[in-house]
Amino acid sequence: STMFLVGLSGGIASGKSTVVAVLRELGCAVIDADVIAKQVVQPHSKAHQQILQHFGTEILLENGEINREALGNIIFSQPEKRQLLNSITHPEILKEMLKQVLKYFVLGYRYVILDIPLLFETRGLTRFMKYTVLVYCDPPTQLARLMKRSGLGVAEAEARISSQLPLDEKRKWATHVIDNSGDRESTRRQVLRLHARLEDSLDFLWPRLAVGTAVAGLGGLVFLLIRHFIS
Repeated sequence: STMFLVGLSGGIASGKSTVVAVLRELGCAVIDADVIAKQVVQPHSKAHQQILQHFGTEILLENGEINREALGNIIFSQPEKRQLLNSITHPEILKEMLKQVLKYFVLGYRYVILDIPLLFETRGLTRFMKYTVLVYCDPPTQLARLMKRSGLGVAEAEARISSQLPLDEKRKWATHVIDNSGDRESTRRQVLRLHARLEDSLDFLWPRLAVGTAVAGLGGLVFLLIRHFIS
């Protein structure tokens, strides 16, 4: 059956934000996992409280929010801490993503794009995607863009890039590739072609949603979706 979900990912400095901007211009439904990740750790949230229990108050800013840079420094060098943080935040992120997916389904969108930076690293979510899209650029371009954007030296930039799965490796898993090695107009043309292809490839949702609502009620449908997506 058609999932109506499209996973979008890339690598650091590969230009994923450029592709997302074009998709939004086209009126596509885009769910940003990074934005949700920030939302679920706001003060007084369940994840916020759990993070403080395990990482201490030293990672807090003066306004009570989590200092992402300080927390990032901890998990970057300690894999077990990164796994702990993921075990706290990932369930909350998935629940919020599911809510937004359901919202776009109800609104009648043909497909929903899930913008997930580590989609191919985690691999767990890819099985729920009808298609996966990689925003690619060649390694020299990626390195040059990262150094220019972040003001990093060669060694620092290479270390950041090497901490992720190489883009050439991710290409093997993606069903579609947007090559962002060139100029913005070239990338835009590729996104337009992809959008047209996705629009034509999927069955429309309304009949399925109507049947599901009639049989189980909206509450039952939500419950089934939650079990399907996070089990």
